[in-house]
Amino acid sequence: MANMRVLQPRRKGHFWTTESKLAFLFLLPATIYLLAFMIYPILNVIIMSTYQTSKMAKMLKFTGFTNYWNLFQRKDFWQVMLRSIYWTGLAVAVKTVFGMVIALLLNVKYTGRKVARTLIIIPWASSIPISSLLWTWVYHPEFGLLNYTLKVTGIWKNPPVWLGAPASAFFSVIWVDIWIGIPFMTLVFLAGMQSISQDLYEAAEVDGANALKRFIYVTLPGLRDVLLIATLLSTLWTFNDFNTIYIITEGGPANSTHILITYIYENTFHFLKWNYGAVMAVITFIILSIIAWIYSRVYFRRET
Repeated sequence: MANMRVLQPRRKGHFWTTESKLAFLFLLPATIYLLAFMIYPILNVIIMSTYQTSKMAKMLKFTGFTNYWNLFQRKDFWQVMLRSIYWTGLAVAVKTVFGMVIALLLNVKYTGRKVARTLIIIPWASSIPISSLLWTWVYHPEFGLLNYTLKVTGIWKNPPVWLGAPASAFFSVIWVDIWIGIPFMTLVFLAGMQSISQDLYEAAEVDGANALKRFIYVTLPGLRDVLLIATLLSTLWTFNDFNTIYIITEGGPANSTHILITYIYENTFHFLKWNYGAVMAVITFIILSIIAWIYSRVYFRRET
């Protein structure tokens, strides 16, 4: 007994153990990736926004917040900013409403429901550039399917050039974004509806609640968390929807369809105004961070 080794208990809080070394080893590739392709570019853009830059993106002179002040004096910037907010708010609202309606229809049992659920996925499952190119041809003034259908049916004998005027071009592009985004909202809401207990609907029906009241008092409360997350993701994606606008209109005509993300690209890579592009990128980052923070506050407040 005297020669037996007394096992010392492991000290609580001991950090650098074999397990922790192995964990850090596995995390190292992901950490290097984040530092190289996310953290460094973000910091570089923030620093560049405070410098005067050359056409080759070389930082020449530290100017502090002068670039921000000069950008805020530009009328075109505020027009693009307001259009970005309007674009995002309108698109997300329509996606949410139509996605909810279609999800309700797909949640009802009827013949062909599985086929309908499959077809609704197509716009979202297809590549965004491919869908945007498809709609570019649909909107073509001479050979496009839309104008051809309007002429043949007699609904509109002289349909407009949809992408030729500022107002029609903006709503044409926003419709494409909505068309692409509705299936995602539909599938998320449909999945949420499947998780709601049927006992709640049966109890509400016994109490005399009609379909509208069952939707308001059973379906919507059951989808509250799903609705919050879905609208957050849709807001972030819509605000940053570069492909749809740039493929269809490139921000035209007369800059009428530019939103912040496409305007950043044009100023940075067309006009080589790297400092202003960096400033707008920082502003975009701040806006999206605030939106995500507000959503997280609302979500976790409800959880507590």
